[in-house]
Amino acid sequence: MPRFLTLLLTTAALAGPAAARPAALADCDAATHATVLSAAARSETDARAYWIGAGFLRWPQQRVESGRYRLYHSATGQLRAANGQRIAGADGSISLDIPDNLPAATRRFDFTGAGIELAVMREDLAKVPALLTGQVLLVREDERGRVLDATYVQVPGALDELYARAADVHALGVSIDGARTRFQLWAPTARTVATCIHDTGSGKATRVVPLRREAGTGLWSATLPMDLSTKYYTYLVDVFVPGVGVVRNRTTDPYSVGLTTNSKRSYITDLDDPSLKPPGWDEAARPAPLAAQTDMSIYELHVRDFSIGDASVPVAHRGKYLAFTDTQSNGMRHLRALHDAGLSDIHLLPVFDIATIPEAGCITPQVPQAAPDSDAQQAAVMKDAARDCFNWGYDPYHYSVPEGSYASDPGDAAVRIREFRALVAALHAAGLRVGMDVVYNHTTVSGQEERSVLDRIVPGYYHRLDANGKVERSTCCDNTATEHLMMGKLMADSVALWARHYRIDSFRFDLMGHQPRAAMEIVQQRADEAAGRQVNLIGEGWNFGEIADGKRFVQASQLSLQDSGIGTFSDRARDALRGGGCCDSGIEAIAAQGWLNGLFYSPNALSTGKHTRAELLRAADFVRIGLAGTLRDYRLQTADGRTRPLREIDYKGQPAGFAAQPSEVVNYVENHDNQTLFDINAMKLPRDTSPEDRARVQLLGAAFVAFSQGVAYFHAGMDVLRSKSLDRNSFDSGDWFNRLDWTYRGNYFGTGLPPVNDNGKDWELLRPILADAAAIEPAPEHIAWMRDAFRDLLRIRASSTLFRLRTAEDVQQRLRFPNTGPSQNPLVIVGHLDGHGYDGAGFREILYLLNVSPQAQSLELPEEAGKRYVLHPVLAEEGASDVRVKQARFDSRTGRVAVPARTTVVFVVQ
Repeated sequence: MPRFLTLLLTTAALAGPAAARPAALADCDAATHATVLSAAARSETDARAYWIGAGFLRWPQQRVESGRYRLYHSATGQLRAANGQRIAGADGSISLDIPDNLPAATRRFDFTGAGIELAVMREDLAKVPALLTGQVLLVREDERGRVLDATYVQVPGALDELYARAADVHALGVSIDGARTRFQLWAPTARTVATCIHDTGSGKATRVVPLRREAGTGLWSATLPMDLSTKYYTYLVDVFVPGVGVVRNRTTDPYSVGLTTNSKRSYITDLDDPSLKPPGWDEAARPAPLAAQTDMSIYELHVRDFSIGDASVPVAHRGKYLAFTDTQSNGMRHLRALHDAGLSDIHLLPVFDIATIPEAGCITPQVPQAAPDSDAQQAAVMKDAARDCFNWGYDPYHYSVPEGSYASDPGDAAVRIREFRALVAALHAAGLRVGMDVVYNHTTVSGQEERSVLDRIVPGYYHRLDANGKVERSTCCDNTATEHLMMGKLMADSVALWARHYRIDSFRFDLMGHQPRAAMEIVQQRADEAAGRQVNLIGEGWNFGEIADGKRFVQASQLSLQDSGIGTFSDRARDALRGGGCCDSGIEAIAAQGWLNGLFYSPNALSTGKHTRAELLRAADFVRIGLAGTLRDYRLQTADGRTRPLREIDYKGQPAGFAAQPSEVVNYVENHDNQTLFDINAMKLPRDTSPEDRARVQLLGAAFVAFSQGVAYFHAGMDVLRSKSLDRNSFDSGDWFNRLDWTYRGNYFGTGLPPVNDNGKDWELLRPILADAAAIEPAPEHIAWMRDAFRDLLRIRASSTLFRLRTAEDVQQRLRFPNTGPSQNPLVIVGHLDGHGYDGAGFREILYLLNVSPQAQSLELPEEAGKRYVLHPVLAEEGASDVRVKQARFDSRTGRVAVPARTTVVFVVQ
């Protein structure tokens, strides 16, 4: 027999919420985005208890004690709970008991820990939806009814069970069917919902339309017998907000497909409307799907960076989507040349609606010309950072609408749609696939902030909360909870929209490890269905924060995506190549050299005597781990002489090898985050390293990416020695620190100390490096050499599927590493690829060598003796960029190979 507690659930909502004045036209154009209809009597918002289903609750760290638990409710937010006093402001009650057991579905809340578990009585279950529209407090009282403790209850568990059918509804947002316009909004805890219709993006509302609630889904909808295309709308949502009260929130639609300036109003349209298509859109060709995900070679590019400084682009197009349609600009010539060399994808940093770029009236800071190590430049940039036209864009506002600051007219919602499609069509016409960086792991704000769309519609649902009910912020901002049914649906619906209506070929998911693997697999299915072809998914599978190590769900992280086909970035070889970790500061940022820039073999002034040969050997092993695709089962002989699978090699407490297939790893040595490779090398190479050798070290880094099994990922400008003047985090550093020069005359090294916010603590270490800019920065001939040598690498990668092996079995059978173990020369990485009988191999054998040493190196490779190796045709041709590589020699009688200093060599057997 179960034990019973006396639990009282008190509410006036059972008889219907307190009456509020109906929405009026004046509400549509009110000066504020929220109006409090009934102020809450309790300002506290802690929520330490959980609905773990539609009829079950858990209060962690509580146990059955003397006294009793009660669940109080007030429709208008009038509950007052003061310790030692009776609860005040309640409306009515129902009873609950302690269940004998819990449904299996409640296991998703095991992360909350043990505590008292409570169940709504069967006869009262039908009342729960109404209760959730008001204020609920779970209270522990003594025998005389005095409060001992009180807390709000987190609602997602109840909403997901009660309204699961909503996940099957495909037409959320606005839809047009002939002469009818339909609005649908998921707001299950709302009291009322209305939509405001505006004839223009800036004019006053012309009508208010009430929406009707569907009990089984929590959807509010209205259908009007007219085509409202090209008009605008907002919603008025009356909802209880903990700590605030019953509020009338005016908000845009989370399913918006178009917006006016600064996202003030949503746009009514059908994305299939011909007026939203650039000329030739329906007939435009696009690159064929890739044969395998490992065929991807990606160039990561920011829309504004691409053209804002390109004088060959018309002024009106600079920094805009339309710059990509200027086919004869320097930038587009550069991209076409990359494609011709073998690049497959342009990956765009965020182009969804961004909260932190003013879409009208943004400014360009006036930056003074000053010394290379001056702080004057950054001072000018940061003074106007909040008002300038630049941001990386990892601040999502609306997930499924193109950003307006990149459009020629952000006030006309149709323009950004049409112009972003023109960008896609232009890149497709150049033979390049288009990828998008998407950020579903957080929103810019939450709560009652004006830019908080989701949380002002369903408070407490869309975000991941901590044990006290506060929004988690481990991602940087306000973490979303894609493990909740409707947030996961929003992500999948949004990706499907981009894939279908904008022909996006691939997606990169920011901080993907904060999302469930199951949610990502749904995204993959939905994207493929929408596109009618394979859509490639990659993302950041970092394992950190409140969900680390699977605390809440099986993550889409490095260690949990095996056999999913979804790729994740590998930091294993990245750190070995660059040295240290992503976020080093102080002396370590300079002294922690990597395999590329001098670890042990070529110390700088701060690293002398700090490193050992053993560290160099370990770094060389990790470079090989990266070249082998970070495959968990690939067997490698390491510096200690043992041969073992990569999963048994330790990397900071995790397996070095994590991928099941090469398609599941993304290889890189530089991206938008952290310092560029040129800047890292400026910090870590010995100061007297020549500009020519700095370019050669850069090329060695690029060669690692090109030759590694898996997806190749390059940062825009890496091929032209891009510098951000040592900025470690240029997300808001303006055009000044994010420039690209498609004339190849300079790389912007030594254009001032990087912004103080993220770099100021290291300024005194950075000053001497920047002051020496004249000795470090490349001349145009060094940039041109790197540009051309990089393209040669792409040609080499494209020449053979051996650099793009399809399966883990292929990699184990066809890739081996001579020169390993304790007696190796750790300055030269040697890889051998067996092409016999392999489709697309192009060569019977390939032998590549990466010599990072400042001196020429010779190796004895007796297993290669008797083979007729010659330079790869790309390197042997008369116009090859790297002349030094022709000094490489292979002696077929002995297997002896000689590699020039700081050189990448590729030999082949035809």
